[in-house]
Amino acid sequence: MWIADQWKDYEVIDTSSGEKLERWGNYLLVRPDPQVIWDTPKKEAGWRHPNAHYHRSSRGGGEWEFFDLPQQWEIRYRDLIFHLKPFSFKHTGLFPEQAANWDWFSKKIKETGKPVKVLNLFAYTGGATLAAAAAGASVTHVDASKGMVGWAKENARASGLADAPIRWIVDDCVKFVEREIRRGNRYDAVIMDPPSYGRGPKGEIWKIEDAIFPLVRLLMDVLSAEPLFFLINSYTTGLAPSVLSYMLGTVFGKKGKVDAQEVGLPVSSSGLVLPCGASGRWEA
Repeated sequence: MWIADQWKDYEVIDTSSGEKLERWGNYLLVRPDPQVIWDTPKKEAGWRHPNAHYHRSSRGGGEWEFFDLPQQWEIRYRDLIFHLKPFSFKHTGLFPEQAANWDWFSKKIKETGKPVKVLNLFAYTGGATLAAAAAGASVTHVDASKGMVGWAKENARASGLADAPIRWIVDDCVKFVEREIRRGNRYDAVIMDPPSYGRGPKGEIWKIEDAIFPLVRLLMDVLSAEPLFFLINSYTTGLAPSVLSYMLGTVFGKKGKVDAQEVGLPVSSSGLVLPCGASGRWEA
């Protein structure tokens, strides 16, 4: 498992009964987590006095209950600063487990000794974009949501990366890749964090089980002659690490190295690691 264990401003304090108690900077949140199927005593004081609690509904979805939480606050990871706010379906605008991948590809970018162009698809609020840019890469950030791209720009400004070579694109990821191929634009690395299900800006339907492999295969035509890495993240139960590994191996053949693991976050109270999806990596 790849573990994001270098955080100072974020912590999973405890887990029990389908929920996790987290510290985001100075604030404590209780949020549902489908991986937490165990029921252990909630001894940590934060369970009784959180700043906010997201309650999942039996009818689907859910809602926040706020006690003492600002509309927006920020946390830091290394030199990166992220603006956070509670919004739909329990999210805060950041997936902290991805720091394990940020550290991995940042090291590769810094060590390559040459300019690196990165394509970040389904790029959300820009965690991977900022990590790659801070490591010295030129990044094309693509997401179908104008609001998310705007949020990512805010994070870039907060992190001192407002003038970094980042191209911000609001577009359907598949259609953008097809156009880049026709334009002859090539990238040395690809990062993709596709949703299980979603819609593009014009209502295009994305269902990961049907769309992921054709997209990975399509992306081979947008890679440079000597690509550096390819990263896929998945929060879909059916896309286990072995599936991601097989998919990348099928596309890349015997070139480079393929690995896939669960990604996780350490739990302070128990010493266990909470699994948080999976990642597949190809590297030259």
